[in-house]
Amino acid sequence: MPRPPEGLSLERVDGALTLVSDDGLSMCGDFTRELRRLRPANVSRELLVRAARVRGCDHPRALDATAGMGEDSLLLAAAGFDVTLYEHDPVIAALLADALERAAAVPELAPVVARMRLVRGDSVGALRALADGDAGAPDRPDVVLLDPMFPERRKSASVKKKAQLLQRLERPAQDEAAMLDAAIKAHPRKVVIKRPLKGPFLAGAKPVYQIAGKAVRYDVLVPAQL
Repeated sequence: MPRPPEGLSLERVDGALTLVSDDGLSMCGDFTRELRRLRPANVSRELLVRAARVRGCDHPRALDATAGMGEDSLLLAAAGFDVTLYEHDPVIAALLADALERAAAVPELAPVVARMRLVRGDSVGALRALADGDAGAPDRPDVVLLDPMFPERRKSASVKKKAQLLQRLERPAQDEAAMLDAAIKAHPRKVVIKRPLKGPFLAGAKPVYQIAGKAVRYDVLVPAQL
């Protein structure tokens, strides 16, 4: 079990691995909260799913380079992607692994999380291995998802609590340019970048197109066109 920073602890609460702070905040992964979004009629309208959609591919693969608590990967899996999730922070990875394990026991979620595979480690190294053609590299994804903004800038109380806790564990991506370069050189069909609605382009890279909502937008790069 990883050891969180001072002032935080990992505890088992009502069967769920939970991050608890000395000042009374707590959080755990719980994919059952997303069930409504995962209904076929709803998931197809999600901005991320629209941005990541690839034509002429019956079994699309995605690599989530900044998995966090896995909500974005869950949406992609519900839309039919096989998703490999990379999370470098050991505490977040432990919370995510526990959430996936518990979701696998929920009939409505089991077929979705069966398409999600968590890797505890550095996604940049994995993407570079793809570019170099290393034998141990993951399967080449059709889509690479990058979400370097942290924490998410939303206004609900639950997200504020989550952001406060996660901010104590993880910092923003240290080298956005290196992450983006590795993603492009892995030659997926698309690189999808989640950004604050009015935030700058990641590492200054202008997208081929964007899909925007009220709070966030998705910048889409097509490596073959760069």
